[in-house]
Amino acid sequence: MASPYLPSINVVFDFNSGASFGLSMVLDSPTVGLLDTNTLANSSTLAPVVDISSDVQKISIKRGRNLLQDQFEAGTASIRVIDSTGAWNPQNASSPYYPNLVPLRKVRISATYLGVTYWLFSGYTTDYKYSWPDAQNTGYVDITLVDGFRIFNMANVATIPGAINGDLTGQRINDILDLISFPTSMRSIASGMTNLQADPGTNRTALQALKNVEFCEFGAFYMDSQGRAVFMDRSTLIKKNQVTPILFDPVSSVPYSDLTMAFDDKLILNQVNISRIGGATQTATDATSITTYFVHSYTQTNLVLQNDTDAMNIASSYVAARKNSTIRIDSMTLDLCDPASQAAITFNALDLDYFDMVTINNTTPGGSTVSKTLQIHGIDHEIIANKSWLATFETDTPMIDGFILDSATKGKLDTSLLGY
Repeated sequence: MASPYLPSINVVFDFNSGASFGLSMVLDSPTVGLLDTNTLANSSTLAPVVDISSDVQKISIKRGRNLLQDQFEAGTASIRVIDSTGAWNPQNASSPYYPNLVPLRKVRISATYLGVTYWLFSGYTTDYKYSWPDAQNTGYVDITLVDGFRIFNMANVATIPGAINGDLTGQRINDILDLISFPTSMRSIASGMTNLQADPGTNRTALQALKNVEFCEFGAFYMDSQGRAVFMDRSTLIKKNQVTPILFDPVSSVPYSDLTMAFDDKLILNQVNISRIGGATQTATDATSITTYFVHSYTQTNLVLQNDTDAMNIASSYVAARKNSTIRIDSMTLDLCDPASQAAITFNALDLDYFDMVTINNTTPGGSTVSKTLQIHGIDHEIIANKSWLATFETDTPMIDGFILDSATKGKLDTSLLGY
């Protein structure tokens, strides 16, 4: 029996080509008939845009930041669609989707709860796997999706027009996206705080070029759940840290169903080597950390930074943030079907996003208490339609901290880090 509080799932399949998720507007459709969300278009010239929500049996979504490599990775999703008519067979000429059932079509996944729509994933199809079990009269297709990072990884770049010495990181991000014709309507790009040298003009993927700029800023570049390319500079990230956290506590606040905790050295960095193109390697170390944990080294080269000072700032920031080890809460899972405080669980599971601050309390057997204030750095959903929904949030300490004047928590001398 379906939970009375379980959100409704919306899955819209756009069989048109192109990167933009601005779907053609279908009047009276709850998902593709929204002004300010979809685009007005002549449907007779377009491939179908179909709401397949009622046929989706299972959804898996994984988005987030690789903590070991310290960068956001491509978000992925898979959906299982029941096929009782053969409509999802690409060779079926009588299918309403024929001949548009090809890779790199657009899919958007969202949830509606108490009248509010929450975006979960927007991506592009990569493959279709068909199954038609002998014991069943109904087949199904498993569709794999990848977010816009796939587009960036398929596009090779060399000369980037307008990429001149002195560019701020945000301008360079836009230059790269312009070169590969990624829609301006699908971007949220901060100005940036770091100056770059002229682009070297070497052959690489657009994703590699974008990630180089992201690292130079000590910022964040990722695809959001609506399919937009987002670039946050380090000033924006530092300000995210001072937002009042949401409390998760099984007794006094929003309960969780599971925590994964660890105490190890895998995230320690105490020797960091950073070098820009044409510059000298800048090295930051912490002798006490090396004595305690041995050398944990990290190296980045060929950055498009304008000067060695910024390279040294990046190296020093890494060591300051990662020189010590402590018990970690790697992830927290919320069960949207848990009858206890379900409305609070569901709202927070759908509303949490990257860089949201959370405080997680846990009392272990024997009475030991762990309380951590962390950021959300990864979001996974495992959904079986009308039956179960587990939302898992990967957590970590903030990527970068800094001194913010007039802030009650980030403006204290001898407490906050004076960031560059």
